[in-house]
Amino acid sequence: MAGFEFSSVFYEISVLVLLAAVLGLAGLSLRQPLVVAFIAAGILAGPDVLGLVQSDEFITLLSQISIAVLLFLVGLKLDVNLVRNLGAVSVATGLGQVTFTAAIGFALCLIMGIDWLTAVYVAVALTFSSTIIIVKLLSDKQEIDALHGKIALGFLIVQDIFVVLAMVVVSAIGLGEAEGEGGGSLIVLMLGALAMLAFVYVFIRYLANGLLQLVARSSELLVIFAVGWAAGFAAIADWIGLGKELGGLLAGVSLASTPMRDAIGARLASLRDFLLLFFFLSLGAGLDLSTLGAQLGPAAVLSVFVLIGNPLIVLAIMGFMGYRKRTGFLAGLTVAQISEFSLIFMAMGLSLGHVTEGAMGLVTLVGLVTIALSVYMITWSHKLYALCEPLLGVFERRKPFRELEDDTPDRDRGTYDFIILGLGRYGCRIGQGLKSRGYRLLGVDFDPQALRHWRGFGLDARFGDATDPEFLAHLPLNGVKGVISAVPRSRGPLSEADGHAALLHALKSAGFGREVAVTVNHMEDGEAYRKLGATLILAPFDDAAEGAVQKIMREAPPELLG
Repeated sequence: MAGFEFSSVFYEISVLVLLAAVLGLAGLSLRQPLVVAFIAAGILAGPDVLGLVQSDEFITLLSQISIAVLLFLVGLKLDVNLVRNLGAVSVATGLGQVTFTAAIGFALCLIMGIDWLTAVYVAVALTFSSTIIIVKLLSDKQEIDALHGKIALGFLIVQDIFVVLAMVVVSAIGLGEAEGEGGGSLIVLMLGALAMLAFVYVFIRYLANGLLQLVARSSELLVIFAVGWAAGFAAIADWIGLGKELGGLLAGVSLASTPMRDAIGARLASLRDFLLLFFFLSLGAGLDLSTLGAQLGPAAVLSVFVLIGNPLIVLAIMGFMGYRKRTGFLAGLTVAQISEFSLIFMAMGLSLGHVTEGAMGLVTLVGLVTIALSVYMITWSHKLYALCEPLLGVFERRKPFRELEDDTPDRDRGTYDFIILGLGRYGCRIGQGLKSRGYRLLGVDFDPQALRHWRGFGLDARFGDATDPEFLAHLPLNGVKGVISAVPRSRGPLSEADGHAALLHALKSAGFGREVAVTVNHMEDGEAYRKLGATLILAPFDDAAEGAVQKIMREAPPELLG
């Protein structure tokens, strides 16, 4: 259809942003990430539908800035100490998933008749998962600190490192081709790259902390400096011939070891999301809808592989490493989609002439399908596990030693008075109080650091996830006077996994008929748990307030109380 005519870029951008906001609101009602709505807005505003996108150069410029800022934020996470401290499980799972996904994806592409170079690009693109989407979903479900959540975040960092390496390789290939075509001296380009790396090293070693402490005196200046630093690095790298992507990445790496790293990342998150709107608008508007029909078959095959094959790969690796099938299943679901980096990586290949617009459209279709469906898979992960659990036994060792290695051997099975689930500050204070009164305690948590802290009080501990019915069934419940869940429960719109409900159901199934205490944020939330079998409701804020009132009445001067 014929496109609308705008008298200025301002009007055009205003309409595009409003269109993205409307589609974003519709996507929000469907619990979809904004990336899906933004790409849909680009398709709708493109020349094949409404024809709203006319200022291609301006939108392309904003999309390039967005990529520089996005990669700057990725670089901020690549602190040398953080990478060095990655656990063996995260590294092994991340590398294993990347390797098997790339190999199987490459084979599938070749079977479907895709040429080998395009198959390489597509296979690599399938290995990236969206950190932004996964962190948001796990946070909404309050599972970011669960065992499977921590493992997932660990191998997402490994994926980010692989993203960096993949883009470096593509940039190096581009440099080599430019040299072969007489487009510049490879030696000069390599010297420029070495000079930038040397500057980053010197800056990190001697200048970064001092400069950031000066800049951080003003929060507004900190944001301006960060954007300018990212854009400046991107411009210099592009001028040298390394590409804007690597420039933005190096800018982030140069600040990754500073104390202000997290503050910069938090303040730039909203700007990143706004600027990425234009990348996805540009991507959607650039799709030729007439050619997408030929990609529907390959897109369906690759989408099924990402949605089912990727989680199975993670499940198999974690099962082999000694994790329970439930932990592997929940962690595996987090890689059931591709990432915004997949699209950026394909865009790099398109700019170098390595892949066609058809390949770009293929990966975009896979992205739309997998992101849209994986949101629901992660949201309803526990119900999905209940459906699949009978088929997953092959992915679990007879003895899941990795989840058992942090257990304290029972001194005398059945000799505990209380079992406390959740060893944070609240759980530890309860434990200290009960221990001082002579009770024997067993603590349960999935955080090794919390277990070490608990053991520091001379108490026994079990490593495990209290929301796992299988784990709860194996606790030494004989002779126990009471079970206390010291983790407050606050359900959100996407938090279908109710840990207290699962606990009460599992204890009932195990025949436990003694006292069960659960912790809530608000006392009125406890009535539903009483109906499920809880005998005591703990509300830390309400209980503390009542205790404070009693202390005031007991110890305050009479003249104060009147």
